[in-house]
Amino acid sequence: MILAVDYFYLLVGVLLAATALFTLRDADHPRRYSTAAFWAMYAAVYLLGDRTPPMAAGVIMIAMALIAGFGGVRMGRHNALPDQERRSEAGRLGHKLLIPALAIPFVTILGSTLLKDVKIGELFVFDPKNLTLVALGCGAIVALALACWLTRSTPVQGVREFRRLLDAIGWALVLPHMLAVLGLLFTEAGVSKAVAHIVTSYVNMDIRFVAVAVYCIGMALFTIVMGNGFAAFPVMAGGVGIPVLVGMYHANPAVMAAIGMFSAYCGTLMTPMAATFNMVPVALLELPDRNAVIKAQTPTALPLLVANIFLLYFLMGR
Repeated sequence: MILAVDYFYLLVGVLLAATALFTLRDADHPRRYSTAAFWAMYAAVYLLGDRTPPMAAGVIMIAMALIAGFGGVRMGRHNALPDQERRSEAGRLGHKLLIPALAIPFVTILGSTLLKDVKIGELFVFDPKNLTLVALGCGAIVALALACWLTRSTPVQGVREFRRLLDAIGWALVLPHMLAVLGLLFTEAGVSKAVAHIVTSYVNMDIRFVAVAVYCIGMALFTIVMGNGFAAFPVMAGGVGIPVLVGMYHANPAVMAAIGMFSAYCGTLMTPMAATFNMVPVALLELPDRNAVIKAQTPTALPLLVANIFLLYFLMGR
């Protein structure tokens, strides 16, 4: 292939390294050395990729967790435009500001559908194994070019804005990746088997509705703990979904998996561990209540979880 997903991982690593460098050069930063070290280590993960020994990757993750845990990741100083000037520029551009944002899904859909089979010689233009990710990366680059053209700025300003957003989000940006690793560790440690043993020992799984409820609620609870529905799925699917719902009650595996993930997303709406969805918006919008997003979403998540239980109960045999 010509455009492989590894190229975009390298680009992310370069941006993170640039953030670390800008942070290190910020003399007014309250924690510039520890913050720069945090982003530099994260950059190394992307830049080195599979070449990183597993032990070294583990040490990097532990070091990043310690830096974040001891308050070493802080927001730096940014030379933002005065509010009046920003409003004036926004008024000049008007709805054109939406063009870069809309370019991302447009290019992603275009690349992952119409261009998926396009070749130059014997090589695919887009990596067929990571088609959507490559198309998304191309969409982001096109959006950056359009933003520079509309605002008459340079890509360097885009890097500065990247750093500003990273500072606003902070260490929470890394949390989804850490939790995904935690899900793999749970699977390797045999947590699915432990869940299956506990559930079958203390819950009457001979009642189909009870089995369905345990599976859906378990998906939500594990997601609340791990902050990631994809991390919760192998635990609950391996512990309840496959051996009980599919094995005992002959549920349709596709229905079991789809509604199970939907139940997990109910947990996503109710946990601060899902930092990308629940903590990052609070940071970007500078809301005074850190749990404002969770409080707004919980009244939707709980009825939706109940609805999922009944949906799976009535549909799993189809």
